[in-house]
Amino acid sequence: MRVIILAAGVGSRLKPFTENTPKCLFKLGENETLLARMINIVKKNNVSEICVVTGFQHFLIEQSISDVIFIHNPFYRVTNSIASLWFAREYLDDEVIMINSDIVFEDALFKNILEFECPAFVVMDSSRILEADYKVAVLNQKVVMMGKDLLHASGEYAGITRLSKEAAYKLRAKIESMISSDQIGEWYETALVSMILEDSFNLHFLDIPQYSWTEIDTPTDFLEAVRIHEMSKS
Repeated sequence: MRVIILAAGVGSRLKPFTENTPKCLFKLGENETLLARMINIVKKNNVSEICVVTGFQHFLIEQSISDVIFIHNPFYRVTNSIASLWFAREYLDDEVIMINSDIVFEDALFKNILEFECPAFVVMDSSRILEADYKVAVLNQKVVMMGKDLLHASGEYAGITRLSKEAAYKLRAKIESMISSDQIGEWYETALVSMILEDSFNLHFLDIPQYSWTEIDTPTDFLEAVRIHEMSKS
């Protein structure tokens, strides 16, 4: 099992706070950044191989963390997460969990992800539909569509995907195909949807309405992240 953390973005929705600092280096407490907290949770659950894909201000991220593998996406300003994962494609050769670096969640959620027995799934929160940013639609216990503009959704995507070794190989092949077709501006989740639509790929979901989590895109989101962090410490 390995974890790939995607941390290349510029955090444009949080400017001017991200003008010189990546979101993942925002401090939740006196000494712990978003990224450090995420890595600590992963390591506490005995996952030793962690890959961090960097882009914006990559040297700051690399200076802040040790004992992880760094991969740099030099084209982060003109690409999206599909390109970041393409740069890390050699690590899509085993069971893998992919996490967006601006997600903050309570510790117990990651343990649930590890224990959930399913070859390929995304993490979704069915308690968030109307306010969902990136939506997931499911039918008969399978994901049928994901995207920002779905009129009918089953929940909000929580920015986490887990794949078996076989499923990871399939995602790698799809990403390589899409990159070769110049689809560099897509989220990697678009590749998962293409696999569903074109290859009859079975993508399932883990529903997490019982857990606290947030994706940090606004100052209000950051306040929620601090709350989750403080709650986890108590």
